[in-house]
Formats: sequence, C-alpha cells, structure tokens
Amino acid sequence: MALQALQSSGVTFRKILSHFPEELSLAFVYGSGVYRQAGPSSDQKNAMLDFVFTVDDPVAWHSKNLKKNWRHYSFLKVLGPKIITSIQNNYGAGVYYNSLIMCDGRLIKYGVISTNILIEDLLNWNNLYIAGRLQKPVKIISMNEDVTLRSALDRNLKSAVTTAFLMLPESFSEEDLFIEIAGLSYSGDFRMVVGEDKTKVLNIVKPNIAHFQELYGSILQENPQVVYKSQQGRLEIDKSPEGQFTQLMTLPKSLQQQIHHIMDSPGKNRDVEETLFQVAHDPDCGDVVRLGMKKSVIYSSLKLHKMWKGWLRKTS
Repeated sequence: MALQALQSSGVTFRKILSHFPEELSLAFVYGSGVYRQAGPSSDQKNAMLDFVFTVDDPVAWHSKNLKKNWRHYSFLKVLGPKIITSIQNNYGAGVYYNSLIMCDGRLIKYGVISTNILIEDLLNWNNLYIAGRLQKPVKIISMNEDVTLRSALDRNLKSAVTTAFLMLPESFSEEDLFIEIAGLSYSGDFRMVVGEDKTKVLNIVKPNIAHFQELYGSILQENPQVVYKSQQGRLEIDKSPEGQFTQLMTLPKSLQQQIHHIMDSPGKNRDVEETLFQVAHDPDCGDVVRLGMKKSVIYSSLKLHKMWKGWLRKTS
C-alpha cells in the first residue's frame, strides 16, 4: 500500500514530537531538512524542520500546548485557544503555524490543522496546501487508526497520479511523472514567479526518485490503465477518449469544477459530467487539465490572500 511508504520515523523527530501534546491523529515532517534537495538551499543539516500536526480537537490541543509551549505563540496567545482555533479554521489554508522555534537544538516550525479539514483537502483539493505537501515524500512520525484519514491520504496520492497522467503523453519516464506530481501544488502559485527558486520542483524530484518510487510504486502497479515497466523506469497509459473520461471522472471536485468553468460556454448550462465527456474527446485534453490545475491553485492563493487581509483589517 502506498500509504505505508509514507510512514517513517527517526529519533530526532520523535524527540521533538515529545515536547507537544500527544493527541495527534497524524504528525509528519517534510522539506529540505528531511529529504535532500538539489540547488543552493541544500544544507540539510542546518535546514529548518517543517512539522504538521493533525488534531481532532484543535481547541483542546491548543489549550494543552499553550500550557506546555507558551513562548511558541505570537501575541495571539493572550486571546486563548478558542480564538487561535477560529483563526486556524477560518483564515488561510486551515493551518495555524508557529515558526522559528528552537527545539532540541533544531530550528523548527509547526502547523496545526483539524483532521476534518485535512480530510476535505485530501479528497477535494479545496486549497491543495497540506494535500500538496503529502503528494511529495514526507516522514510520518505518528498516525492513529482513523480509517477515514488513511483512506483520504491514499485517495490524494491516486488523484495526483491521475491528474499527472492526463497532462502527460502516451509514453513517458518515471521522472517525468514525478516532476508533474511534485509540481501540481505549485501550478499558478505566485511564489514560483516571485521569490521562490524557479527550479524548485526539479530540485525536489531529482535527488529523491527512490522516495517517489516507494510512495507511488504500488499505485502504478495496480492501476489498470497503465503499463508500468519499473525496471526501465518507463510508463505507457491509455490515452483513448474512454480512458481519459474514466480518469477525468475520478479527479477531485475542485479540479473538475475548474475544468467545467473553462469549457462550459455561456448559456449551455451543461452539467460537469457532460463537460468532462467533451474534454475527454478533445485533442487538447491535457492542456485543459493543466489550465484547470493552474486556475485551481491561483484561485486558492487569491482566496487565502483575501482571507488574511480581511483578518488583518479586523485586528488592526
């Protein structure tokens, strides 16, 4: 199972985790401090460690964490756990971050997200923020037996593969696939135009091919629409209209809706399934999906920006 490849632990990460309340449905660490990246920011030993903690009850978790780690929080700590949770759930991507924390001799930041909000993002790609992180190799250091969460994590990986398939030609390499997958959450992201390294996706993928293979190998082996030649690192997929329609119908809701908005002419009022059927027969199907992906990320980025501006106005 692909999810098993996500699970890993290390003494350093578990020691850091011991400083926080235990009520976590999922905890993982990601980024250049965990997996080597190519390029100028490749100093893995001194890189900041990025954690995400998923919790069933954010108010209770923040209440305990404020007692244990009061100094981690900004001025918002004086407002209490209910206000912190309200900001977490209603502004940004549903994640509350504490940054630039020294813990066991390592610089860390950690985000806290509600289990329900994460599941929604994994299934529907509402903002593709944490879901996008989980499409790339991460180290899971704690996970409970929540069947719904585990299923959603697996669904997110399968959705990433399907979306990449639709944007790739009939035959391609593993590296081509992993580059497409790693780039999904950056599609249309303004950070890739201003501020972020333009080769970020390549820097993530190239040193970590083996980790991507571990993460996606079983999904590729079990997919009936792909011929996966793992020894040669090559894949062939079904690019027939019927095959593409099957793939389009399994895409996350938000991406389906963006494709529908792109293709549905004013006044036609077709349903999403009719639009996807048309796209499946379009020679430019891959370009349409890529544009839909780009618009999804742009829309999410703008929505998050507006929400933060609104909150800042309220608190100023």
